[in-house]
Amino acid sequence: MAFNNLMKGLFSSLLHKKVISIGTSYFATNELETDYVSLINLTKTMLVEVQPAQINSQTIFANLEQEIDQRDLPQNRKFIEIKPAEDKVNEFALLSNIIMGNDRYLYVELFKPYNLMDTFAQMIQSASGEIIEKGKTELVSRMPSKKDGIRVAIKLITLGMQKGCNVRAAVGMTGAASIERAIDMNMEIGPTSGVGFTKLGGEYGIIFESIPTLETVDLKPVQIDNFMYIDAKDSTGYISKYGKDKLIEIMNDINAYITNESEGKIEGYRVGGDDLIINFPNKEIALKTALDCAWYAMNNGLNLRIGIGRSRREAGENAHISDQLRIREDTPVIVFDLANGKYAYYIPSEFTRSALDFITNKSGLLIGVFLFIFIITLIGWNTGNAWMGLVAMLFALLIVTVAS
Repeated sequence: MAFNNLMKGLFSSLLHKKVISIGTSYFATNELETDYVSLINLTKTMLVEVQPAQINSQTIFANLEQEIDQRDLPQNRKFIEIKPAEDKVNEFALLSNIIMGNDRYLYVELFKPYNLMDTFAQMIQSASGEIIEKGKTELVSRMPSKKDGIRVAIKLITLGMQKGCNVRAAVGMTGAASIERAIDMNMEIGPTSGVGFTKLGGEYGIIFESIPTLETVDLKPVQIDNFMYIDAKDSTGYISKYGKDKLIEIMNDINAYITNESEGKIEGYRVGGDDLIINFPNKEIALKTALDCAWYAMNNGLNLRIGIGRSRREAGENAHISDQLRIREDTPVIVFDLANGKYAYYIPSEFTRSALDFITNKSGLLIGVFLFIFIITLIGWNTGNAWMGLVAMLFALLIVTVAS
């Protein structure tokens, strides 16, 4: 832990931005997670804070109001904070969202028996949800996203309260997590209707003490897009080294991958070009695709600048912010918005990765070498034989060279 913090501090100084993590300690539980965790650790991919987010209940609720269609957010809703979010970005939660995707589980419970579950199930299915389990007073379903889960939950709550039955709903990463959210909410507010959810490590709820009104919040509708801008760094230099055909091959491979496997919609790609604009259904898919493309291009000697944003301009601006994250030479960088801040995945150069591997794997040897040089130098200094320190350094250098 101390060594990891030392390395994060070192790279924070070199990049002039706070490094949140180097690689990941995320515990993989399936083959897909194992693949991504292995790649992140192999490439020493760093999560970097470009512009820190201000994370608190006010900003989280404001963000939620922007994300959820105003027609689905009644005016008489109340926001509650069950567990505050930490005022920092959680690397594990971010990676989990990227790997596991955007879908979420919705748990719904009636506080008293009422013949509503079949109707609820139909409403969920109409909103592209899938019913996992259904009983007389509760059900578990899978929704396309957290936003969809919250939207449909409010509609279920409205119908239930119109029938005189309070409804508890909660959205979670898994079915068990959604049930846990509901339990926490019940302990906090009792049988008051509402939907619970998590955001940036905190737990929150939207509750209704009276039947949700038909009037909506006075918000300007916001179209949420997730654009990704990809641009090859120093494409001229790459062409002079590898040839134009190699650049075209890599960009065509990226184009094919995005088109066929990532749910992205490419806008106006020209064969032979070194940049792309893509629209994705959600940010998590965009980030996952960005990492895949950056790693693939890097493996072929090409560094990409990638930006993700809610508009084409914002994505392009974020991509160019990536040029600020540089130590000595160009490397792949992905810049994206998170909450109301900006963050980046920075992939260090091959030399830096090799140095990190050596330091990590040979830390015991390096500590031993340091102690050896220190002790011999100290002895030499106190005995009037200063040359012993130089001999110790040369001998230590030989040992390190042989060991590596």
